Amino acid sequence: MKLTIVYDNELHLSNKNLKPDWGFSCVIETGQKTVLFDTGAKGTILLHNMIKLAIDPGTIDIIVISHEHWDHNGGLQALTKYIHDVSLYRLTNEHLPADLNFYSVKKPLYITNRIWTTGKLNGVVDEQSLVISGDNGWCVLVGCSHPGVEKILDAAGKKGDIVGLVGGFHGFKTFSLLEKLSYVCPCHCTQHKKTIEKLYPQKYIAGGVGRIIDI
Repeated sequence: MKLTIVYDNELHLSNKNLKPDWGFSCVIETGQKTVLFDTGAKGTILLHNMIKLAIDPGTIDIIVISHEHWDHNGGLQALTKYIHDVSLYRLTNEHLPADLNFYSVKKPLYITNRIWTTGKLNGVVDEQSLVISGDNGWCVLVGCSHPGVEKILDAAGKKGDIVGLVGGFHGFKTFSLLEKLSYVCPCHCTQHKKTIEKLYPQKYIAGGVGRIIDI
């Protein structure tokens, strides 16, 4: 299982002509299916970064939108030119006039090999996260963590012991929740990256466009 961050506020790789921008998107390669989690803010930047990272948009099998904010769903329309017979999981009832198999997510769902959604979690903004079965345990992939990291980890923990957390944490600062994790990669909107890195230097993985995490 491989996670590749293709849209983020910062760069991880500066030698591939990648473009940072406010937003988040991550590609999950399972060995069988390719899943795109969120689409960033701008389709042109999303597609540019994917191509530079040798990820063909046409290979996407599944798209999951964590929540309906512009910096997470903004690139979706641009993808419709490149995708075919793709499953789209989002919290809204709105779907695009494209060749998509649409699922409006309410409850936890099995999406594909070793990947589940937490289902709709209520918060200041409703959101879904992905729970991924890696070789060393369960990883949680989040968009902005609007319902709260604690609520998300509680929901994800029903699958098993969580070892990793990747994505945007917003203003999260209950840092003790990270003690049991093996790795943590704060991205995008996370306000306390430096504090997390200082508290957990051995667990901390810097995010940014081009970061690859094998799980």
